Amino acid sequence: MGYKWRAKALTFKVETVYGTDSVPTGVANAVQGLNVELTPLDGDSISREIELPWLGNNGDLLVKSHATLSFDVEMTGAGAAGTAPAYAPLHRACGFAETLTASVKAEYSPISAAFESATIYFFFGGSKHALLGARGSVRASINANGLPVWRYMFKGLFVAVTSAALPALTLTAWKTPVTVNKNNTTIFSIHGFSCVAQSFELDMANQIEGRFLIGQESIELVDRKPSGTAVIVSPDLSLKDFFGIAINRTRAAISVKHGTVAGNMVQIDAPAVEIGRPTYSQDQGEIMMNLPLLFAPSLGNDEVKITIT
Repeated sequence: MGYKWRAKALTFKVETVYGTDSVPTGVANAVQGLNVELTPLDGDSISREIELPWLGNNGDLLVKSHATLSFDVEMTGAGAAGTAPAYAPLHRACGFAETLTASVKAEYSPISAAFESATIYFFFGGSKHALLGARGSVRASINANGLPVWRYMFKGLFVAVTSAALPALTLTAWKTPVTVNKNNTTIFSIHGFSCVAQSFELDMANQIEGRFLIGQESIELVDRKPSGTAVIVSPDLSLKDFFGIAINRTRAAISVKHGTVAGNMVQIDAPAVEIGRPTYSQDQGEIMMNLPLLFAPSLGNDEVKITIT
């Protein structure tokens, strides 16, 4: 008997010791994921170039074996201000530090050392795929008339696949999102200009690499180069000259806030964003402007701040 493609379960837990299974459970550590994509046996291969009297393959050997898992989660609050949202462990394994202010806010800022890692279990087709020492990158995607999402990509050390039934999941920590529109997305400011916008994307662009040595195997966060795009209604030059800003390499702030109800608000702030080369497009016959974004640090480890209230 075959298995249903849609029947999946995902659990995720930050590790105390790198690469040591933190045993995420469906009750305490379930992830409510969308668009899950798994490469169960990623890596490289080396060919055995043996020289023989005959032609043909001599076989390959697999090296640097790991697994890659990507998925979306809905961008929401935690249900109560000052509480970590359900996706907080995912952000932490993507190079963010968490700061909780009781009853007020949860903040996530990038770090440059002491990166956390996670154990991930993915149940699919009667099997359990485990990723140990997983680290990743995250992308925010906010599009008009859609659901705002975080898109994650994790790499983890390969573990032998085992047979396993789908676990029971407790998903009460995952809150219901609100759609992106005029009423729900209340701030969309680029360099001090309040934009009428179609979309915003921020990609932390963490460089995630497997490091496979004699005596050590790990997944490392090597660097990050955050970038993004904004598509806005093209403003009159008298209101905002994004071409001049791009030419002069001016850095200034961006702020995007989604949600209006306490416990379900997400704000993305960046203090020093450069605008790339603007281009034009059209939407329903109206001229749009496409702005490439480069997120630079101001004082260090502050190029992006995510605030959940």
